[in-house]
Amino acid sequence: MRRIILLIGLLSLPFLITAQDLKEKYRRADDFSKKYNDLYYNSLLQVENIRETNSFWYLTNTTEGRRYYIVDAEKSEKRDAFDSSRLADSLGVFLGDTVVDAAKLSLQALRFDKDLKKVSFMAGGKRVDCDLDDYSIREDRREGFRRDDGYWQKVFQEDRKEPVKSPDGKKEAYISEGNLWVRDIATKATKVLSSDGSPYEYYASSIVWSPDSRRLVSCKYRPVGTRQLYRIESSPTDQLQPKLSNIDYVKPGDALPVRHPVVFDVETGLSFRSDAPGIENQYEISNIEWYDSLQFTFAFNKRGHQEYIIYKTDALSGATAPVVHEKSPTFIYYNAVYSYFLKEAGEMLWISERDGWRHIYLYDFATGAVKRQLTKGEWVVKSVVNVDTKNRTLIFKGCGREKGEDPYLEKYYSLNIDNGKIILLTPENATHLATFDQSCAYMIDNYSRVDLPPVAVLRSAADGKVLMTLEKADISKAVEAGWRMPEVFSAKGRDGKTDIWGMIIRPTDFDPAKSYPIVEYIYSGPHDSHVPKSFSAVYRCSALAETGFITVLIDGMGTANRSKAFHDVCWQNLKDAGLPDHIAWLKAAAKKYPHMDITRVGIYGGSAGGQNSTGAVLFHPDFYKVAVSSCGCHDNRMDKIWWNEQWMGYPIGKHYEESSNVCNAHLLQGKLMLILGEMDDNVDPASTLQVVDELIKHNKEFEFVMLPGVKHTLGETYGERKRRDFFVRHLIGIEPPEWNR
Repeated sequence: MRRIILLIGLLSLPFLITAQDLKEKYRRADDFSKKYNDLYYNSLLQVENIRETNSFWYLTNTTEGRRYYIVDAEKSEKRDAFDSSRLADSLGVFLGDTVVDAAKLSLQALRFDKDLKKVSFMAGGKRVDCDLDDYSIREDRREGFRRDDGYWQKVFQEDRKEPVKSPDGKKEAYISEGNLWVRDIATKATKVLSSDGSPYEYYASSIVWSPDSRRLVSCKYRPVGTRQLYRIESSPTDQLQPKLSNIDYVKPGDALPVRHPVVFDVETGLSFRSDAPGIENQYEISNIEWYDSLQFTFAFNKRGHQEYIIYKTDALSGATAPVVHEKSPTFIYYNAVYSYFLKEAGEMLWISERDGWRHIYLYDFATGAVKRQLTKGEWVVKSVVNVDTKNRTLIFKGCGREKGEDPYLEKYYSLNIDNGKIILLTPENATHLATFDQSCAYMIDNYSRVDLPPVAVLRSAADGKVLMTLEKADISKAVEAGWRMPEVFSAKGRDGKTDIWGMIIRPTDFDPAKSYPIVEYIYSGPHDSHVPKSFSAVYRCSALAETGFITVLIDGMGTANRSKAFHDVCWQNLKDAGLPDHIAWLKAAAKKYPHMDITRVGIYGGSAGGQNSTGAVLFHPDFYKVAVSSCGCHDNRMDKIWWNEQWMGYPIGKHYEESSNVCNAHLLQGKLMLILGEMDDNVDPASTLQVVDELIKHNKEFEFVMLPGVKHTLGETYGERKRRDFFVRHLIGIEPPEWNR
């Protein structure tokens, strides 16, 4: 009976929705972002600490306009950062009698001095200073600035040149004609330390001095030819004829350069090359750092990403030995490795997934032995925020430790290195985003969930105590205007045991008595999890829901931030994309909510999501009926090396073909639209065009949209409209508006 009712509803739906109704739905979709963002107040738009103080500044949006505040953490007080009207008036005069609206004041690269009496920011393409005593504004004419760890700092002449100054300030080292030289700054006398550099193997510009200025390390570099990615810009804006351009673009299986760290004694001229077993088979050598003046460390990432080693080298003998030797039968996600040297104690902090979960370990630096596992359990440490070497404590961000909550919610903890005691600093059932003062004594914690508007508080970073509430977001006006809260939903995955988490977005005119097709936005890149966990008035697929769909986002197996086994599903198997878990989740949601029509499911995504969405209709045609894929990396042999060798492995094998949408294009049964920016510099445009070629060879019906002059994209405004039209036509069953009229 339920099927009969759904069928009758589906057959009658095209006649119930008029052309005018559909245009109204498109209009609501177009207006969605601005309408509801403008009705969402008292959220933190920006927050930063003020250097050399225990204070912060933050920006929020109120019903009267944008407001800047100063928070004095020691006094637990907040106040206006400045008089916005006076500053706006002065800024208008500085910009040439321009009217600046104080309620819309937007100060880029804002910085306060430690006395909070002056503020600097960018205005009219210039950096300016404003004296808060009289609100006079003048251009900052100091010689030059660069952004460094969030601050603008002076760039001295010697920092802008290639030479690297020694810690004692007496010498500088540089590369000339492939060899390493040292110059005495006082006498200008020069000395060559190496003589074996050549155009074919030379010393690179990375130069690291020892703390006592007696030695330095540089890498001898053996280059290789680099593959070029050629693109034709069909419609350049400055000429009639097309343009050809090329960029360096290394792909899986390509040869890679080789680096060998070499240590030099500046006085004696003696040098030692750091050799280690298999060092030639490297993906990269990185993070060269002196442990003390007699030994340095470096990271060795073996090609294939199944071994990652922290080596130490004796500067007197060149002897090299491992401190940490991490191995995995699948992959080590090297972008997320973490190490920290506790030099006074002769120890090292390291994060590993060796027990199946991402945790912190304490190593003995001298022996390379694990002294203790500092965190343990079926949860993950995401990152270390700060290490207090004096008190031997650290602050880290983790998720999944608090039972009965969404395991992706991020929280902050303190850890005592010696006794292992962990203190939960941010206990609320939410995902937390904290900004710490420079001493890490205080933090502004902005916490929320998809279904919980943000609350911003000032906390003690020692015990998490709330010192004062700063802001509570107000969504009442948005709700009055029709905005609907998304729903967090979880269900068992393919194995019937593992919880899979996602979110459901319903249109503002949702009627539970009606039946809605489902559109999933997918991005299953293994480098992270991707379903939003913090509150927003607008999510990526919110506007699309307005055109008559229920939209969903899901994190399935193969993505990060759960167990190692959960993550390993992606190994040499990117075609999986967690889709079996997504299907199980969607079936569970549809069982609970009959208004979700499981017979009409579409999917879209870009980049890795472009590969995933096309893969959905190729490998799961009985479930996914319609897909729109933008700039997809459809064949992992065609895409950039770091992404694809990380997850698909090295050397290249048959498994690359098995995950290829090109090799499997003949499987297409449903509806497919491919969108491509012709100037894509992230994924080789040929990756999409080769899918097009295979579909044509197999006489398959599909749509293809090429966007001239556009780089890596989901489709921009035109592509978004084409995507809506495609889903409306094939999932709702009516023709989109006649746009040419």
